[in-house]
Amino acid sequence: MNRWGKGLLIAALVGVVAMAFRVSWNALKDVATATGADETAATLYPFVVDGLMALALVATLVLTGDARRFALRVLAAYTLASLVLNYVHGLVPELHDKGVDWGRLADWDPANWALVLLATSLPVGSIYFGSDLVAKVLHHRPIEHPTTTPNQDQSTETYVNRSTADLEVSPPAPITPTPAPAELPAAPVVSLVKSTDRVPVGAVAAESTRPRRATGRVPDVARSSRPTRTAEQLLTEARTAAADWTDRELTAEGIRKAVRTSPAKARVLRDTLRAEREQSAGTGEAVA
Repeated sequence: MNRWGKGLLIAALVGVVAMAFRVSWNALKDVATATGADETAATLYPFVVDGLMALALVATLVLTGDARRFALRVLAAYTLASLVLNYVHGLVPELHDKGVDWGRLADWDPANWALVLLATSLPVGSIYFGSDLVAKVLHHRPIEHPTTTPNQDQSTETYVNRSTADLEVSPPAPITPTPAPAELPAAPVVSLVKSTDRVPVGAVAAESTRPRRATGRVPDVARSSRPTRTAEQLLTEARTAAADWTDRELTAEGIRKAVRTSPAKARVLRDTLRAEREQSAGTGEAVA
């Protein structure tokens, strides 16, 4: 709907509400006069009742949560009270006279007492509920919703019992057993001590009385006592550990924990053992 259409709709709604207020204003003024209100009070009485209804309606559009439910209750209560008073105005002929004066709202005494109590308590309720609604609206802080991107609405999947070793990646080629195992290249030894053999030209070594610390290779005691295993040794250990495992239990994570190796090597060992099992199964079917 364009701006012109919205403006026309709002103007029509305001007109309908204004005409409805005028109709209700006549009935509420006569009721206020019958309960003992003077001319000024009777003129302002419809604004007290129907005006609070408009205020409560606006509050329901602004407030949220419990405050909005409170505004809806006030709106419902004053709408019902205005309906009852308009209904009484239509039932009592004495209220339709041009010179309405103080009188009864009903012939039955209990009904008259209840209607007078209702009509006289609405202004007091308007003071309390109207002040409360205004305070709630002034202290209301709207909830700021963060801007969402199109990709943010997509749900993310979380895998709980799955490690990085079982993720589907392109593993290297399976290990083929060879009669002559090849030694894995030893890790190069990197010296952590900066060489001091070269002395810049023009620099003079300062004499120091502090004893120099011995430098050289890292002693064997400080090195890791765990030997470097070859690919064939890892495959042998994996075969022994997974001999009683089922195909479902044969995972890279299980092999990694059993032989204590890296996730990449565990994936290679998993694929190799699976290939051997498939090959042995095919050979058994061929013999049978």
